Amino acid sequence: MKKVIYTLTFALAFVACKKEPKDYVTLSGTITNPNSDSLCVAQRSIIKTIKVNPDGTFSDTLKVEDGNYLLYDGKERAIVYLQNGYDLNIKADTKSFDESITYEGEGSEANNFLAKKGLLKEQLIDFNELFTLDEAAFNAKLEANDKAFKDLLNSVAHLDSTFVNGQGTEIERIKQDLSRMYNEKMAVSSLKGQESPKFVDYENYVGGNMSLDDLKGKYVYIDLWATWCGPCKQEIPYLKAVEKEYHNKNIAFVSISLDRNSAYETWRRMVKDKELSGIQLFAKEDNDFARAYMVSGIPRFILIDPAGIVVDANAPRPSSSKLIDLFKTLDI
Repeated sequence: MKKVIYTLTFALAFVACKKEPKDYVTLSGTITNPNSDSLCVAQRSIIKTIKVNPDGTFSDTLKVEDGNYLLYDGKERAIVYLQNGYDLNIKADTKSFDESITYEGEGSEANNFLAKKGLLKEQLIDFNELFTLDEAAFNAKLEANDKAFKDLLNSVAHLDSTFVNGQGTEIERIKQDLSRMYNEKMAVSSLKGQESPKFVDYENYVGGNMSLDDLKGKYVYIDLWATWCGPCKQEIPYLKAVEKEYHNKNIAFVSISLDRNSAYETWRRMVKDKELSGIQLFAKEDNDFARAYMVSGIPRFILIDPAGIVVDANAPRPSSSKLIDLFKTLDI
C-alpha cells in the first residue's frame, strides 16, 4: 500500500513540476561593434524594438506567429525563424555579420541553418556570372545549386517538420525565380538591334507632353523609376552627375515616373525638391512601354540610338562605371 501511495505521490509531483510551454520567444545575446542602441524585429513592419546595452548585450521577450522575421540593428540584418517557446541566444560581430552570426538554445538548429543557407546563397548565386551562361550551362548550374541547398537542409537534424517543409518550398522558389529572371533577361536581350517600342504623350514636368519620336536624332538614356522606389532614389545623384558630364553631347536623359496617378503631386514635389534634371516625364499609368520592355523591377535603364534602335534594353545604371565605358564605345 505504501508503495502505491509513494508512486502516486511521485506522479502527482512530476505533473505539478512539468513546465507549461511558453507562449513567447526569448531573445538574448551579444552584438560586438553594435551599430545602434537597439535591435528591431520586423515582419512587414516593426514587431518589437529591443534595447542594446552599451556593452552590446540585449535580452527581451515577444509573442509571435511562427515564421521568418527580420532582425535589424540599423545597418546589418539577418533572417530569423521564430516560434513561441524559443529561447535563442544570438552572437554576432557587425564587422563580419553574415559570417559571425551564431545561435544557441531552443530554436538554434533552424536559425543556424538559415545563417548557413544565406552564406551558401552568396557563394553560389553570382548574378553577373549566372546570366551570361548559355541555356544548357545555366540549367546545369541551377540544378547543382538546387542540390546544394537541399543537401544542406537534409544535413541538419532536429528541425521542425513545418520549418523543413517551408524551407523546401523556399528552395524551390529560388530555383523558379532564377529561371524566370534568366528567361526575362534572354527575352530583353533579344530587343537589342530592334526598333524600340514607343511611349506616346507622356506628361512633361516643364509643360506639355512628349513622345519617344520627339527625341529622334539623339541617343536616349531612359530611367524607369517611381517615387516609392528606394533603389531608384539611390541612383539619382549618379544620374545627375552623368547628365552634367554629358550635358552638351548628343544624348537626352529621360526619367519616366511609373507612379500611380494618385502619386502625381508626390512626383512633382520630388522633381522640384531634389532638383531632378534631364527630361522628367509622368507615364499616367500607361504601362505599355514598360511592358514592351518586359520590366519586372525598377529602376530599369534603357539606351536607344539616334535612329530609334535599341542599343541596350537593360543598360548599366548611372552608378556603374560600365555606363561611361558604353558611352565611350559609342563615341557619344
